[in-house]
Amino acid sequence: MADCEKKNDADAESPKLSDLLDRGWKIFEEVDSTDEPLGSNSVQVRVKCGLSMLEEASRMVAQIELFSRNEELEEVATVDLKYLLLPALLGALSMKQTSRDKRLEIVQTARAYYMDFLRRCNEYSVSQFELPKTTNENTSPDEASENGFSTATSVPCSSDLVSMAAQRQAKIERYRQKKQLETRLSDVRRAVDSGQADDETIRDFYLLNVQRWVTVSLEEIESIDQEVEILKKMDGVKQGAARQPAQPVRPPMKPFILTKDAVQAQVFGAGYPSLPTMTVDDWYEQHRKHGVLPDQGIPRRVAVDEDTDAKEREEEEKEKKAENDDEESLLKARNWDDWKDTHRRGYGNRQNMG
Repeated sequence: MADCEKKNDADAESPKLSDLLDRGWKIFEEVDSTDEPLGSNSVQVRVKCGLSMLEEASRMVAQIELFSRNEELEEVATVDLKYLLLPALLGALSMKQTSRDKRLEIVQTARAYYMDFLRRCNEYSVSQFELPKTTNENTSPDEASENGFSTATSVPCSSDLVSMAAQRQAKIERYRQKKQLETRLSDVRRAVDSGQADDETIRDFYLLNVQRWVTVSLEEIESIDQEVEILKKMDGVKQGAARQPAQPVRPPMKPFILTKDAVQAQVFGAGYPSLPTMTVDDWYEQHRKHGVLPDQGIPRRVAVDEDTDAKEREEEEKEKKAENDDEESLLKARNWDDWKDTHRRGYGNRQNMG
């Protein structure tokens, strides 16, 4: 932080455009490759320091009108090519900020920087690419989805599938170009760092950097569009929750303690299947009234015994009459035998069809 303040003091005395760009670019490379947490205080101080330097450099470039829409890329001097990177570096450093309260503002600012860089590169025909569509910062999520910036899943039609396939192919092509540019940059960087590079090599170095940042900016804008939509939906949810009426405060529940008394027995039981509900005498009186006691069944057994004794006496009387040659009994017995001889068993039993 002290070094940053010293640099700012030196720049305030005699600011140089090239020094501001070089220092800001170096700060970005340090932050991008550091192992420290991005939210740490030291990293965020360096991010703010780099942003202030690059913003000052951008103001100086605008004041001297370094770039014009009326000139071609070949007309730009080699020493001035690196200043094309100012908006891209500002956008990349802006995305390194970690303020959650201002996250939506940060990503929208970074998108504006990336779009400014891509427009300038498109004007100079640095490389062949399709310029992303501009979005309105005040657009609601529903309006954004209608304009085609929504990433929410929906039922795709044939035209959507063709568009998705084209986007996928464009991403693959950008990735391939990015890898080729990085390979060429590593070779050219060694020659530039050695200090033996000529003007053509230095020009190639800056042009390759600009072309690489074109692919990076396109990828970052796609990511920013998705993040902006999510952040706007989150804000809408928070505002909707704030508009809802507050729920009535429930009265606090009174604590209660279960003790080993009748209340606990009513809730948990006694610990065994059931409790006695009557005494033995009560049970005996109840069963005696209903006549289901064992001793109350004895008279019924006596009556049954009397019926069997009557039948036995009747049989004995029949036997005695037969022994005494009672004419009436003998006649009745003979007639019964004759009837059985002429009638088969079950004769006349029409009900059971015997």
